Amino acid sequence: MASTAPKTPETAGERERKALAGRAGIVGAGTLVSRLLGLLRDQTLAALFSRGETDMFWVAFTLPNALRSLLGEGAASSAVVPVLAKVKAEEGDDAARAFFARMRGASLAALAVVTVLGMVGAPWLVELFAGGLHARAGAFERTVLLTRWVFPYIFFMGTAALGMAALNTYGRFVAAAFAPGLLNVAFIAAAVALPVSLARAGLDPILALAIGALFGGAFQVIAQWPSLGRIGFAARPRIDFRDRRVREALLRLVPMMAGIGIYTVDLVLSRRFLSELPEGSQSYFSWAMRLCDFPQGIFVLALQAATLPSLSKLVAARELDEVSKTYAYGMRLTLFVAIPATALFAVLARPLVVTLFERGAFDATSSTETARALVAQGLGIWTVAAARQLLPVFYALGDTKTPVVVSALDLVAFIAAAVLLRGPLGHVGVSIAVSASSAVQMALLWVWLGRRLPSLRGGDVARSAARTLVASLAAAGAGWGVAKAALETGLPRFWPGAFGGVAFVIVFLVAAAALRSPELSAVLATLRHRRRAP
Repeated sequence: MASTAPKTPETAGERERKALAGRAGIVGAGTLVSRLLGLLRDQTLAALFSRGETDMFWVAFTLPNALRSLLGEGAASSAVVPVLAKVKAEEGDDAARAFFARMRGASLAALAVVTVLGMVGAPWLVELFAGGLHARAGAFERTVLLTRWVFPYIFFMGTAALGMAALNTYGRFVAAAFAPGLLNVAFIAAAVALPVSLARAGLDPILALAIGALFGGAFQVIAQWPSLGRIGFAARPRIDFRDRRVREALLRLVPMMAGIGIYTVDLVLSRRFLSELPEGSQSYFSWAMRLCDFPQGIFVLALQAATLPSLSKLVAARELDEVSKTYAYGMRLTLFVAIPATALFAVLARPLVVTLFERGAFDATSSTETARALVAQGLGIWTVAAARQLLPVFYALGDTKTPVVVSALDLVAFIAAAVLLRGPLGHVGVSIAVSASSAVQMALLWVWLGRRLPSLRGGDVARSAARTLVASLAAAGAGWGVAKAALETGLPRFWPGAFGGVAFVIVFLVAAAALRSPELSAVLATLRHRRRAP
């Protein structure tokens, strides 16, 4: 006889955790498309432009890309999402729309001012970031020109990122997830189609990359309009700093600005250190960083974007125990991706780099140097991923000061390691410094968060990480063996990395299944659910 006992009501935290993997899956799918296009973009740039020219591009693109974190998808979104979620919960949708219109007005004003200042101050910015370029004939002047052209990118990206905050708050993840891929499409098209035409017109061919960035940013803004319109968030922006909710978001943003300021100093120093090293150092460092960002962007950053709205709702409901459970669940899923990614790049760095990049202007020396940087940065993937999962908890709790203090200590660790290592190890020393400082950041955030939550559920996280590590080590051994065997058979350079990478993924999934990993089950359950959905 069937039991008639009533089911225990599902808590808000349980509902959020059930939705979390699905939301992250949507964001991750969009990010996967964007990262694959980004990989194609990097392959195109590596093959079509010289190392000196790619060095200039990475320098010019660094500052507007960093400011995007401040005025857009990083700090600003982390300041806006909790306030928007609270306004929606306490005052309703109309109040949320009014707040967003005023917040967008303030954002557009700030973005316009920063864009103009960046274009005017391009020579001083390049001097600060890459004074070492003076040693190469014409490199400094060309980098200034490229920086000036590419700087308006921040206006478009900041606008798109604020729209993403609204869409994520309302559970509309599709447009926000897939729109970034348009940037890479524009980059590829511009890099292939424009250099010859620009040269004929008497312009520097490298400006094709700036044109690609500007069109890509504009396309992302346009792609969001239909989704924003459907939730009523396409109203005309307004500037009204008297709105108490706008002031609350700005007050949250102030300490985050200090934190991003510290991060910018970190970038300035890393680029400055690299500019004083041999030609190509900027590019090797940057391509390694791009490859490390690939697995993180597919799921780790997607999970971070999906987690913040859930945590903000639970904090608004004052359910701190559910916040702890949801954070720990997200951390377990994060490490399930980050630990194998660390093992993959540590073991198969060179075969993968050869498979992905070695063609055209990207020669064997470029492969070797990029692979060395990839090993150094790859060892820090799991610590960077863990730190990114810790930060949204502080933002949801309204604590924006602790991350700033941690960022300052992280900067000290980076400077000490970079100064010590760049002499004997060159660009690899700077990469090691990045990984070391991220480990410091993760440890400090973990300790301080333990003072804010009832429990960090460290035992659950540790057991999950141990299972994932065992599966990752098995996969690393299999991937290395297959790549080595493929290399010894004399196959063309493309295949050892491809075969080794496929073997790694297959063995990892099999090992995780044999260990009955709950994280693998959660991911597969999400995929099955989405396949059945109409």
